[in-house]
Amino acid sequence: MLGFKVLPVSPELCEQVRSSLKAPQYGHPAHAEPAAGYGPCRSCLRQFHVGCDRRLLFTYNPFAGIDPYPSPGPIFIHENACQPFDQVSTFPPELRSLPLTFEGYGLERWLVARERPTDSDIEAAIARLFANPDVDYIHVRNTEAGCFVAHVARLDTGGR
Repeated sequence: MLGFKVLPVSPELCEQVRSSLKAPQYGHPAHAEPAAGYGPCRSCLRQFHVGCDRRLLFTYNPFAGIDPYPSPGPIFIHENACQPFDQVSTFPPELRSLPLTFEGYGLERWLVARERPTDSDIEAAIARLFANPDVDYIHVRNTEAGCFVAHVARLDTGGR
């Protein structure tokens, strides 16, 4: 199978949000609150511990730098710095049990394919999507909320 990397929101962007309490791409205020849901954090890609963790909610465009047409939406990160997810060809363990939708995008951000894998089918779903020559990258979304979770890149393309 072709290698892949699950990319969280960049550490630099997360630090900007934490220090300014504003969405760097839009300038909208970020909202701090105790975790009321599982999340996940878009930096470490771990689920929030409800009532224990504090999180920041802000507006984020996952297509920035990929396509000029914006598609902003809400995302959460831990209020305090966390270790960004950074493993090769490994899907984040705490995301596996969540309801996920994988969207395979091609040229000009065209949605080419979509899968809703189960925990045991995640790597196979990534392989199937990347087997399609028209799929350049994959976005992981929360199936229940529809919001962006992470970007999946082929290792041979160098990321985004």
